Amino acid sequence: MEALRYTAKTKKLELAKTEVPKITSPDSILVKVAYSGICGTDLHIIQGEFPCNPDRTFTLGHEFSGTVVEVGPKVTNFKAGDRVSVDPNSGCKCCKFCHSGKPHFCKVGGINNTIGIYRDGGWANYVVCPEEQVHKLPDSITLEQAALTEPVSCLAHGWDIVSPIHVGDKILVTGAGIIGNLWVCALHLQGHRNVTVSEPNASRLEMLKKLNTGYNLITPDQLKRNQAADPNYLFDVVIDCSGFPPAVEHAVSLLNSGGKLCIFGVAPPHGKITIAPFDIYMKEMKIFGVNINPFSFPKSLGLLEAMGDRYMNYNLLGIRTFALSQYQEAIECLKKGTIAKAVFKL
Repeated sequence: MEALRYTAKTKKLELAKTEVPKITSPDSILVKVAYSGICGTDLHIIQGEFPCNPDRTFTLGHEFSGTVVEVGPKVTNFKAGDRVSVDPNSGCKCCKFCHSGKPHFCKVGGINNTIGIYRDGGWANYVVCPEEQVHKLPDSITLEQAALTEPVSCLAHGWDIVSPIHVGDKILVTGAGIIGNLWVCALHLQGHRNVTVSEPNASRLEMLKKLNTGYNLITPDQLKRNQAADPNYLFDVVIDCSGFPPAVEHAVSLLNSGGKLCIFGVAPPHGKITIAPFDIYMKEMKIFGVNINPFSFPKSLGLLEAMGDRYMNYNLLGIRTFALSQYQEAIECLKKGTIAKAVFKL
């Protein structure tokens, strides 16, 4: 089979011919991958800016859907032919965090055991996954849409953290890559209409118009001009999907009294921002981080069903599909911002 293999020590990504993986654990499942997304985290990994498996060459890809090909002898909930998506994350089930329902903080599991970041992932024709991380798809969700289950599951976790978002709240979303676009979809689905989206890339703003939400789409420069012209140009909720420290720092100054900032985008580990403690005190600001997706895959599937073709449409979301062999073109398109997301179609 074909697989995109990455070596952290040399920062080398290459398309390779490998053997189809075998089921070696009785509770594992062999999945034939249908669609597999490129996440912003993957780009950080390739650039050496995000932790991953340092010890061996492995297959990237933690956002994927596919069809069950084979199951281990102890697998009881799946059979060959089932359409599935896979939660890449799991905990050790033994530590304080796992026992308190926070496996994403697990020091053994969590990000240190993620499929496609530490274990072989979905940028390949086939992948082996533990049964407990596999989720059967409802008939109403296509395999194409299901490739978005993982990012939407992170959104669902973020929504729980930042909630309640009240009717009439003035909301700012910074960054119109796929994560920003998915937040736009969720906010619109929930009835929020007083929403502004800030994005420096003109082509991404143009793509976002296809969703036909009626939201105010502006550049960060326009955002700053509006702020300079009106001291009351403030927001009740800011959701940063850029992972760009200067954008996060600027977002703090745009918070209204009692406002909430959700730091959703992944910034480089060395990134820094400056915040005046007095402003946090005076405005009673609330700043939330959102780290992956603990137990939120079922919520994600519910959101995908609710959004349906109205929102979960690759053309409307600015998603383009590529063959694995086109990986360099896909990465380049993402870096240039000419698309919101790239997904491998296998």
